Amino acid sequence: MKKSKKQKPEEEKPEPQKKMAPEKEAEEAAVESPAEQVDEALESRFLRLQADFDNFRKRTQKERGEWFRQANEGLMEELLPVLDHFEMGLTNAQQHHADDAVMNGFTLVYEQLLAALKKFGLEPIDAEGEEFNPHLHEAITQLPSNEHAADMVMAQTRRGFKLGDKLLRATQVVVSGGASEETETPADEEEK
Repeated sequence: MKKSKKQKPEEEKPEPQKKMAPEKEAEEAAVESPAEQVDEALESRFLRLQADFDNFRKRTQKERGEWFRQANEGLMEELLPVLDHFEMGLTNAQQHHADDAVMNGFTLVYEQLLAALKKFGLEPIDAEGEEFNPHLHEAITQLPSNEHAADMVMAQTRRGFKLGDKLLRATQVVVSGGASEETETPADEEEK
C-alpha cells in the first residue's frame, strides 16, 4: 500500500481552554450553595428576633413605668385630703393656743410626711401673692381690693399639688378684682 501523496487534513487539535472573564468568575462565585443560603436566612431571622425582643423589652419598661406613675398618682390623690386636714388641725390648734409640746410634735410629723411625699415627686403649689394662673389655680371668688392689683391671688383656701409635671389638684384661691369703684374719691369721679 502506497501512501498517497495527498496529505490528510490535519486533525483538529482541541484548543486549550481559555480562562473565564473576571465577571463570569464573580457570577459563578455569587451563586451560593444551599448551606450558605440557609445560614443567611437564619442570620436574618435571628436579627429580626433580636430586634423584636429589644422592642418588647422597651415596651415592657415603658408600661412598668406607667403603672408605677399611676399607682403613685392614685396614692397621692388619696393622701391629699389627709394633708389638708392635718394643716387645718394645726391651724386650729394654734388659734386655740394648744400646748407647745403637742404643737411641735404634730408639726414635726406633718413636715416628715410632706418630706416623704416630696421624695416621690409631690410638690405643693403655694399661690398667695402670685398672679392668677388658670392652669394652676382655681378661683373660687373674686373680691375688690385696694391692697392687691387686679388678677392677683389675695388668699389661698386650699393648697394645690403637682406630681412631677402633672397637676394633681389646682390651688383654690381668692382673686383680687382690683380697686373697687366705691372707694374712689369724688375728684376721681369728676375726672371721668
